[in-house]
Amino acid sequence: MAGSNFVDYVKIFARSGHGGAGSAHFRREKFVAFGGPDGGDGGKGGSIILKGERQYWTLIHLKYQRHQFAEDGQCGSGARSSGKDAKDIVIPVPLGTIARRIVETEDGETELQYVGEVTEDGEELVLLKGGRGGLGNWHFKTATNQAPRYAQPGEEGDEGAFILELKVLADVGLVGFPNAGKSTLLSVVSAAKPKIADYAFTTLEPNLGIVEVRNGHSFVMADIPGIIEGAHEGKGIGTRFLRHIERNSVLLFMVAADSDNIAQAYDILLGELTQYNPELLDKQRILAVTKCDMLDEELMEQMKAELPKDIECLFISSVTGLGIQQLKDKLWQILQ
Repeated sequence: MAGSNFVDYVKIFARSGHGGAGSAHFRREKFVAFGGPDGGDGGKGGSIILKGERQYWTLIHLKYQRHQFAEDGQCGSGARSSGKDAKDIVIPVPLGTIARRIVETEDGETELQYVGEVTEDGEELVLLKGGRGGLGNWHFKTATNQAPRYAQPGEEGDEGAFILELKVLADVGLVGFPNAGKSTLLSVVSAAKPKIADYAFTTLEPNLGIVEVRNGHSFVMADIPGIIEGAHEGKGIGTRFLRHIERNSVLLFMVAADSDNIAQAYDILLGELTQYNPELLDKQRILAVTKCDMLDEELMEQMKAELPKDIECLFISSVTGLGIQQLKDKLWQILQ
């Protein structure tokens, strides 16, 4: 996340607008001695809304716009004229922006309350709703009250402080050759539904999934299209997706149990990342040997001697669930 223009954490203070008051007005026309109630409704106050914008990659624009205040709705008037709604304030944010509200607890401490996350282009997340406009007095006319003098006041807006945090793409990136079982793993540990088939390059764009761990904790995992030897030179789908791996906190290398040489396969993957960007070696990484439903305990023990010695290795099977919970716990532990 280097570079002075990359901002992935910002605090803002926002206030939505009050609704306009309804009008307690009566018709005043020549030759109409007792005009009925005709007070119009008040307009809605402006809301504060986050909107996903694909072309945004940083929250830097909010670093200098930390106060976001919407206007109030206009009051209603006679002849059942409604007050004008105030404009919503729509704040563009990059995809992967998480909003949390700063709230005070009963014991005077502050905590962050999850509001939501913007993950799609054009997706909107309401931080604060504008107040509703009050109803004019004509709404309250009844058989027994022909001249109501009551009109509703506008509903008050809301205000609060928020932390906006950008998680570009994912916490955990899956690194492996095509058919290593990356898409299958993502479909098992999250609600994501990536395309899965037994041929190279089924995954043609990164897929994201939110992985639930324990006690309500979760992290974002990205299935990144399969790397092949020579990817850093543009072979296969080349460098098109290698750059996404730069954004992940932890790299989960995945090699299938039926590979000819697991240690060698891992070395090739590591080499492709190194030649693309040597800084990727600074990231935390673990190795999952996939498709282990085809192995028995004895065979797994024999294979352990052949595994790379410089990385923690886990045996997993997305089909049977072998080692999946252990893997999720380990990834969460590393992320902390």
